Amino acid sequence: MLRVRCLRGGSRGAEAAHYIGWRLGRVFTGWVQRSLQSTQAATASQNTCAADDKVTSPVPKDCPVCSYNEWDPLEEVIVGRAENSCVPPFSVEVKANTYEKYWGFYQKFGGQSFPKDHVQKAIAEIEEMCNILKREGVIVKRPDPIDWSVKYKTPDFESTGMYAAMPRDILLVVGNEIIEAPMAWRARFFEYRAYRQIIKDYFNSGAKWTTAPKPTMADELYDQDYPIHSVEDRHKLAAQGKFVTTEFEPCFDAADFIRAGKDIFVQRSQVTNYMGIEWMRRHLAPDYRVHIISFKDPNPMHIDATFNIIGPGLVLSNPDRPCHQIELFKKAGWTVIRPPVPLIPDDHPLWMSSKWLSMNVLMLDEKRVMVDANETSIQKMFENLGISTIKVNIRHANSLGGGFHCWTCDIRRRGTLQSYFD
Repeated sequence: MLRVRCLRGGSRGAEAAHYIGWRLGRVFTGWVQRSLQSTQAATASQNTCAADDKVTSPVPKDCPVCSYNEWDPLEEVIVGRAENSCVPPFSVEVKANTYEKYWGFYQKFGGQSFPKDHVQKAIAEIEEMCNILKREGVIVKRPDPIDWSVKYKTPDFESTGMYAAMPRDILLVVGNEIIEAPMAWRARFFEYRAYRQIIKDYFNSGAKWTTAPKPTMADELYDQDYPIHSVEDRHKLAAQGKFVTTEFEPCFDAADFIRAGKDIFVQRSQVTNYMGIEWMRRHLAPDYRVHIISFKDPNPMHIDATFNIIGPGLVLSNPDRPCHQIELFKKAGWTVIRPPVPLIPDDHPLWMSSKWLSMNVLMLDEKRVMVDANETSIQKMFENLGISTIKVNIRHANSLGGGFHCWTCDIRRRGTLQSYFD
């Protein structure tokens, strides 16, 4: 089984000896402290049982949050909002994650609204998507509308916001736990605020709620001299394992993780660093196994338009971005499907994504998938697999950076925790 290892730098002999001595001292001191604490705790426990019972009451059986994979029957989902969407300022991390032909667009409109007519069409598309989900029997929740054009300032940077369009980017549900990702773009620092009321409601209904360590997003988190001038530069840098985010502090977007029961797969990308992956590995251990996988991808950012697990033993793997660890899946008996080339026209604006949003689908269960109404080739692929397609047009919503998987975060799927790799 492929495991994620803790990444640490080397040390010199003297430093190692000092560290060992320090650890031995800590062990002895810790033993004394624990002996005293255990005696004190035994004395105090009789007086605190009533209070502890209230704090540690079990999670209700009807907790609305429960999801272990990407394909169990979908019962409840958060769908994002296009309202008030703003172009992020053209900072170094935005430059590293966008295409060269759009850099002038970001330089000109950073901090302002995306084209209003385009946003209005995206809003209408997502409303129709919500209506279709409801007709399929799915409960739909929406984030709060927020004015993302307001400028904010921290001790380390200032920025405007972006949107609450892609809940998959910021929220990861593992079992009955909602994990808020720390994010890596400064324009997305306060994006969690749009989801807080929803998450508080879930928490009050018994869900677990975890917020990963919030990065400072100081200059040290980014390679300020990241040498990118073209797509060709990206190819070379990604092949060398060089990214715009450093290891200064943990950062990750939730959309770089994809779930298959006890096994969760993640990529190191422009927005997810090894410290962020290690934080998730430790947080989820020992119940879940976190595996790093990588791809021949010139601009890795979010895994679900590159590698989308759509059923037990079934995965979509982008033919333009082959997975370096694909044998892990083949040896486990998984079927690897190469989706067809997307049909989206070249002149359609995709400010923050590639055409491969065609494979960024949402599984309603093992036999139903929500897919773009314009992508007839991938519709045929699913039908040949015995999966019925629910066709929805979100072409203008695609322009804001996501497909169906991005625009949603599944809160509850009817299923149990299983292992698909043992």
